[in-house]
This record gives sequence, structure tokens and C-alpha cells, in this order.
Amino acid sequence: MPETSAPERSALDTVAAASQDPHRDQPWAELGLKADEYARIREILGRRPTSSELAMYSVMWSEHCSYKSSKVHLRQFSEIPQETPVGKMLAGIGENAGVIDIGQGYAVTFKVESHNHPSYVEPYQGAATGVGGIVRDILAMGARPVAVMDPLRFGPLDADDTHRVLPGIVAGVGGYGNCLGLPNIGGEAVFDETYLGNPLVNALCVGVLKHEDLHLAKASGVGNQVILYGARTGGDGIGGVSVLASETFDEGGPAKRPSVQVGDPFMEKLLIECTLEIFAAGLVAGIQDLGGAGLSCATSELASAGDGGMHVELDRVPLRDSTLAPEEILMSESQERMMAVVEPGDVEAFLAICAKWDVEAVVVGEVTDTGRLQIDWHGERVVDVPPRSVAHDGPTYQRPFARPDWQDALQADSANALPRAITGAELRDTLLRLVASPNLCDKSWITDQYDRYVRGNTVLAQPSDSGMIRVDDESNLGVAVSTDCNGRFAKLDPYAGAQLALVESYRNVATGGAAPLAISDCLNFGSPEDPAVMWQFAEACRGLKDACVELGIPVTGGNVSLYNQTGETAILPTPVVAVLGVIEDVTRRTPSGFVAEGEDVFLLGSTGEDLSGSEWAHVVHGHLGGLPPRVDLAAEKALAALLVEASRTGAVTSAHDVSDGGVAQALAESALRNGIGCTVGFEGDAFLGLFSESAARAVVTAADAAALNDLAARHGVPLTRLGRTGGPDLVVDGHFSVSVEELRAAWSATLPAALG
Repeated sequence: MPETSAPERSALDTVAAASQDPHRDQPWAELGLKADEYARIREILGRRPTSSELAMYSVMWSEHCSYKSSKVHLRQFSEIPQETPVGKMLAGIGENAGVIDIGQGYAVTFKVESHNHPSYVEPYQGAATGVGGIVRDILAMGARPVAVMDPLRFGPLDADDTHRVLPGIVAGVGGYGNCLGLPNIGGEAVFDETYLGNPLVNALCVGVLKHEDLHLAKASGVGNQVILYGARTGGDGIGGVSVLASETFDEGGPAKRPSVQVGDPFMEKLLIECTLEIFAAGLVAGIQDLGGAGLSCATSELASAGDGGMHVELDRVPLRDSTLAPEEILMSESQERMMAVVEPGDVEAFLAICAKWDVEAVVVGEVTDTGRLQIDWHGERVVDVPPRSVAHDGPTYQRPFARPDWQDALQADSANALPRAITGAELRDTLLRLVASPNLCDKSWITDQYDRYVRGNTVLAQPSDSGMIRVDDESNLGVAVSTDCNGRFAKLDPYAGAQLALVESYRNVATGGAAPLAISDCLNFGSPEDPAVMWQFAEACRGLKDACVELGIPVTGGNVSLYNQTGETAILPTPVVAVLGVIEDVTRRTPSGFVAEGEDVFLLGSTGEDLSGSEWAHVVHGHLGGLPPRVDLAAEKALAALLVEASRTGAVTSAHDVSDGGVAQALAESALRNGIGCTVGFEGDAFLGLFSESAARAVVTAADAAALNDLAARHGVPLTRLGRTGGPDLVVDGHFSVSVEELRAAWSATLPAALG
């Protein structure tokens, strides 16, 4: 074992030293710990922590890793039934990612996570490593990653800082995903002033596996070897996302903060293929990726989920920087690393596969029966802790929360009282203004930087309502995924806003013909130290739980991202919800654009006066107030069942959900997809017919109106004939006409004009 020099040995803070000088000053506050948390660590250990132990506790007890402000509210998700219409959830909350049975012996794992603050500090690498991290979470479950998605939020499109962060974030998402050979099949790009200085970069990955291939993160079997493999550990990302995601940004912008991780997608590609071959050879007893908190997380979580003991020789860890101290090695969040637990007889075969893929691998420790996580550095013990105290038994805060004083006034200020377009010319101008608005315009400036069809199994991708991937080439079994959230709705009513995010994703999956099975969520909110923010968070969690119970779909896992605010300005509460659905035959999927002329156009669902929080109120009046659209979960469930059956039987030829921008936007996007116009009419108020954002609705086309009418009646879904497809124009009978080409010009010009 390498010898340390005299100066290194004297400077090393060992367990023995910690017992002998209990009153040494330690930088616990600088590492983000509170006084009572530091006192609790001393109580757990019966002494002061070593500097290495302090580093581990500080990152693992951070908001990002411990969920200390949110877990009291997240526990209610366990009340949701874990069965799906297809079968039991195979792995859920607490694992690296949720795993869902989709039939035919296949399972799908998916998860969405945040990489918000790192992407503001260093947009390209922050976004790129967000993709890399979520892909490794999926890989660690035993699955082959097959697709990614990216729900994004930015400040105003014309803001200087948006021009700084957006191109880098988009390039990072695309650059990393494209190099991995993973199609980017969906996501969002939303603009609002509250995200200025705090963009949201949420990343989702989907993976496919057979039931028998499932792997879990646990270190079991005394004497089993612990192998670290992948990239070398460097100084990039020390403290990284663990600290960045656990404090509020100052108004002055980036200050001295932990470095953002640097990604190497080509190493990750080798790591993926190497790991999948290791799985196929049956050489792994437990596995964990190294993401937030790095080695601190991997060692403590593997040990606490297994037999409870692990011994690690830290000086065996391959380094890119030989000057790193043990504390820095434990805190480093360098990317493209995995940790596996392997039986002694399989180590040689494991290392041989790693060598084949040119992936560095080193045995760094073994599973023990001590019930302790013990880490040595050059022959000296620097960590000796109960692993569960690091990984799972961190602080739990009952943060005070209260409905804010301003909520009543906000909800009383309804958008229904705002001046509306009346004449045909005014309606036409409103439509063109909305389709060109940043949130509703063509996003191909972004999505063209992503490979949407690599691997050859992409069935639907942007700008379709959902992304869809073929899972099995012979049976054409597939899955669809959508992510959504309207932060304005959540600001008006966080309980209903979270449910509206869920049902929009639920509806988007169903319009393509997939039956919704499960959700993953990424809950992005401001500071948990603000009682109003915690009230928003608590209400959003309650809303999601209640909706999942009624819809019969479980929460498989997800992510909480707090402290998303700059100074006193919090982001809009943004509970992004991803819904995954299964489709038995992807060749029967329903497209979202008009496919032929001469087909009847119908509206499924009922329209009310739902203008508060709408894109019309936001774009035309700069207004936010009132109550969001009413949530009717029974109506959403009936609509989804109809859409899934209609896809399977061919009763509809196209289907587009109605959400942001109302029926007007749904008609415009349906017409733009294949350049096919339509003529429609509205009974009563044409303005509401066009721009209301009532939920539980979809625009569909059908070649056989009678068959669709029978289907709607059987499912109890209101059906209204709007008109007929055909011609070069979108015509609202009795009011106005606009050519599809003029719509396209307005829709497609916005992002290129702003971003170049």
C-alpha cells in the first residue's frame, strides 16, 4: 500500500485523531450544514466527525440528496396502489428509477430529474451531465437506455441571459444525447420571467429490460468485492449539484460556487455497453451509479441497502488529479462512473469485460458484516460510520407552510373579465399572435439539434403530443411518454395545477393510442424556507396523490428541486409530470396532424369559460390571475379510454390534445403538420370556442362519423362536430380565414428571429 509522506500523515484527519481532539473547529457551516445537524452527526458518531466524514454527511444531508424538506409530503405517494392495468410495479420510489411491467415479459424503467442550478452556472456542461446522470440511473436498473426527453424552462425569450443560457443548454442536451445514440423524443421549452436567472433543465430517460434483468442497488454477501469502474475521479463537480441545488441564488448572478461536472459522452457510451454485457454475463450482485454526492452516495447507499457493512480503500480510486484530498475524492461528482458488487469468483470475468470495452475498473473494497462503512486512506481510517445514518437517516424537516396572504386576491382577479377579440379580424389577429408566441411557436430551432430517430425505433417524436418508442420488433409492443406542466396554473392553485400537469401528460399519451400506466415527477419550486413556497409544494403533492388514486396509476419515483429562486423571486411552481403509457401495436398509433382531406373534425369534451392562466391572458394581456381550468378526473379517464380504443380500432385518423392555446392552437398544429387546412364553426361564442383552455378535451378527425359517435356515447364523452378537413386555409366559418402558409410563417419565425 502506498506510503504517505510525513506532512501528509500529520495533516490527515483520522478517526483516531477525531477521538483525541473533539473540540477542533470544523467548517460545517461552510459545507451547508446547520448547527443542529452538526450536533446530530456528533451524537451519531459519539465524537466529532473526521473531515472526510463531515464531507460525506454534508453532501448526503444536502437538500438535493436527502429530501429533508420534502419527504414528509412525499410519503403520501406510498398510499397510491402499486398495481397498473398491465401488472405490478417491479421497482418504485427509493430505487434509482421506477420499473413497470408492460407485458410480454418486458418492463420499462423511466425517471425525470433536475439539473437546474448547474445549467445556469455552466449551461452546456450542466445540461449535458444532467442527461448523463439520468441515463446512468436507468442503466443501473439493468435496462438498456432507449430514449431521452428534456422539459426546459427559460426566462423571457428577448432577455440577454436567456440568450446566454438557452443555446448552451440545448447544445448540451443534444450533444450528450446524440453522442450516446439516444433519440430525444419529446419535452418542452417554456418561457416566463420568473425563470430568468434560474432556468429549469429537467431530463428524462426511458430504458427497456426483461423482468429477469432487473438489478437493484444493494451490497449483499459478505466478502463480495466492490468495484469502481468508468472514468477517473477528478476535481470537477466537487460539491457540485449537491450544494448547488441546496441554496438560493444571489441576485448578483453566479458567484464562487462548486464547479460543475464535465461530461464525456463517449466514455458513457462505452460504460453503457460494458455494463450491459456484464449484466448479460450475470456478474453483478448489486450496482449503483455515481451521480450527486459521488462516492459518498454510492458507498453509503449500497451498504445501507445490503448487509450493512463495507470496507473501502480510498487510495485505490483512479484519479485524474493526484493532489485530491480524501474529502475531495468522496465529494467529487465526476461523471461516467459506476460501482458494482461482485462475487469473488466473478471478479476476473468482470474486469475482463471492462478491459474489452477500454473501461478502467478497480477493486476498491469489499462487503463486510460490521454494520459500518469504513474507508481507509493510505492505511489510516478516515471514515467509520453507520452507512444508513449517511444515506437514509438524515434530518427531516417539518417546514412551516401557510397559504399566502396574496392568494385570495390573485384568484379573485379572473381573466374572464379581460377584453376579448370580437370581430373576425380581431380573432384572426389573436390566433396569429398566439401561434407566434414563444410558448406556442415552432420549437424546431431546438429539436433539430437533437437526433430524434437514431436506433430506428422512434414511432412518434416532437412535435407530436407524445414520444413513442417500439420495444419489440416482432409484436410491435411500444411505450409512449409525455412531460407537461403549466406553471401559471400551479401559481393560481397548486393543488389543481399539479393535477392539470398530470392530466395533460396523461391525455397526450392517450391521443397517440397508449394506455397510461404510471408517472414520474420532477417537482421544481422556490425556497422551502418560505412558508408560501412550502404550501405550494404541499398542495401540489396532495393534488398528485389524489389524482393518481382516482386515475389508478402509481408514482414510480422522481425528483424534488427546491431553492429555485433568485433573491426574493421564486420561479412559478413547476411540478413537471411525466406519464408513461403502453401500446400493444405501434403500427396502430394515432398521429397528431390531419392526414387527409374530406374528413370530419370533432371536439371531444366540453368547453367552459376557462381563460385564467391561459396563453391568451399571458400573451395578449400580460395577466395572471383567477382560477385555473376545472379538473375532472373522471372525464379525463373516460377520454383517455376512448382515445386508446379509437386508436386500436381505427375509429379516429388523427388526435390532438387541447391545452395551451385552446382549440385554436390544436387546429393550427393539426393543419400545419401535413399542410392540410380545415373549415370549422362554433355554436355560440367563437372566442371561447377558440381560446378557452378547458381540460379533458381533444380534437380528432374521423372517416366514419357514425362509428366515432357510437364510441363517444359508450364512453360518456361529449362529441361536437366542428367541421371538415380540406383546402389550403384554416377557416372559422362566419368569422375569418387564414392560409396554412401564413400560419406556418408566423409559427416558425419566432425562435430563429430571436436566436439566429
